Amino acid sequence: MSQEAAQGLWRRFRGHPRRLGRKSTTREPIIQESETYEPGGPEDLDAEATRRDAGIAESSRANRGWWDRNADEYQIDHGTFLGDDRFVWGPEGLDEVEAELLGPPEELKGKDVLEIGAGAAQCSRWLAGQGARPVALDLSHRQLQHSLRIGGSFPLVCADAGALPFADGSFDLACSAYGALPFVADPRLVLREVRRVLRPGGRFVFSVTHPIRWAFPDEPGPEGLSVSSSYFDRTPYVEQDAEGRAVYVEHHRTLGDRVRDVVASDFRLVDLVEPEWPSWNSSEWGGWSPLRGNLIPGTAIFVCERD
Repeated sequence: MSQEAAQGLWRRFRGHPRRLGRKSTTREPIIQESETYEPGGPEDLDAEATRRDAGIAESSRANRGWWDRNADEYQIDHGTFLGDDRFVWGPEGLDEVEAELLGPPEELKGKDVLEIGAGAAQCSRWLAGQGARPVALDLSHRQLQHSLRIGGSFPLVCADAGALPFADGSFDLACSAYGALPFVADPRLVLREVRRVLRPGGRFVFSVTHPIRWAFPDEPGPEGLSVSSSYFDRTPYVEQDAEGRAVYVEHHRTLGDRVRDVVASDFRLVDLVEPEWPSWNSSEWGGWSPLRGNLIPGTAIFVCERD
């Protein structure tokens, strides 16, 4: 199997890596289908994995469609691990309860918080439980339908992270656990939008696949421990249909790129967290596993503040 094909395989089942965990024993839809909805459609089954350029509009269009088509399977596969109200930063299992990257839980009460790439809004639900006032935003309407299924009293917004529909200075905090940033062609557009809607002194914390992972095959076993491509190759990963139209896009940035993106967007980088694989986590999911996790990082978490 080529590296491109392997990447396509794990990305198709990966989504946001915080969705790690046990699978449901049922394959039945968990929310009502419309007559025109086709989960896991032919666009995904027949997609060709490649590396090529993909711009802002193409990336957004492809990923909105992919998440709408695959939201049900995603929630079936990973909803048990997520529960209804956990806040997990990545497949290592680092929980915000312990990490306190947004601040001590007792200080979240009354804070306005924007979650970007919320999926079914499990993180927002946890924030609401701490007394915060979250707003859950996602590109995918279907993912947000799952948030409605679970329930919650906070707002849900279907919008692109590169064009946030909020006034300047609307939030005290913003967070994104593997949401938006890996999938956009211009991460600075998102970062600047987040800075705009944050109040002075506001904090933005986001997690992404650790950039070093792009140099390795996405395999959980020993075959995933040998470098197979250039870490410096920033060509996007694209799955495309028979007509060459992108149906899924993911973008690579080096660690230095991520730091420069943060600084160029007028944020101050407060911390860069690379979670170690804990001994209690025996899960193997996609390219993440105890074997790899004990040797190379899988997640990078950027803690940023607006002055």
